[in-house]
Amino acid sequence: MGMESVLKRRPQRNKMIDFHTHILPEMDDGSKSVAESLTMLREESRQGIETIVLTPHFYADENSPRQFLKRREEAWQKLKPNLEPGMPRLYLGAEVQYFEGIGQVDGISDLCIEGTRLFLLEMPFRKWSDRMLSNVLELKEQENVQVVLAHIERYLSWQPKGICQELIHCGIHMQSNASFFNNWKTRHKAMKMLARGEIHILGSDCHNMADRPPNLERAYELIGHHVSNLHEML
Repeated sequence: MGMESVLKRRPQRNKMIDFHTHILPEMDDGSKSVAESLTMLREESRQGIETIVLTPHFYADENSPRQFLKRREEAWQKLKPNLEPGMPRLYLGAEVQYFEGIGQVDGISDLCIEGTRLFLLEMPFRKWSDRMLSNVLELKEQENVQVVLAHIERYLSWQPKGICQELIHCGIHMQSNASFFNNWKTRHKAMKMLARGEIHILGSDCHNMADRPPNLERAYELIGHHVSNLHEML
């Protein structure tokens, strides 16, 4: 079953997907070794995660898409032989940092999640200009990709009210980190955004087992507990 079909399922306790992770070893500021990656995968499995997307950071000022994909394949070949029976299904992808002219770079659509047209994009942590937003929409149209904005909650303090709905209307999808739901300080806001249809996909954005471990289980439990009452939060 393809990733896009998996994403269309209704969330279930034993059908959970971690859409955003930094588990692939020695690629970025995430896992530093195969051993660490395996520990993270075991924890994901313990939490009931069925499918994981491996999304190491892509920075255009460090690698071309071709160079990045070569590095990713090398990391994957280190991890793959060590995978254990019963571990979650893994898909290769990338978390692509926004840059000027992103839609015009040769091979940029090759950074979609394997087997799909889903493109995980990390936007700048500041107020987005009209030009930035135009570039994102051009990327979507010119490369025929389904843009998913990574951890949407991290940008909101800089953006005008209603930006999520505007982008969703233009066909952009929103990914939220589990921590947005797990943190009692932001949980109410997360639930309201979910109720308004402003969050479509969840990810742990896990980097290690210390300060940024896999944490989707709790978020799914909280959503399941509150889902029948979401309409009251609008």
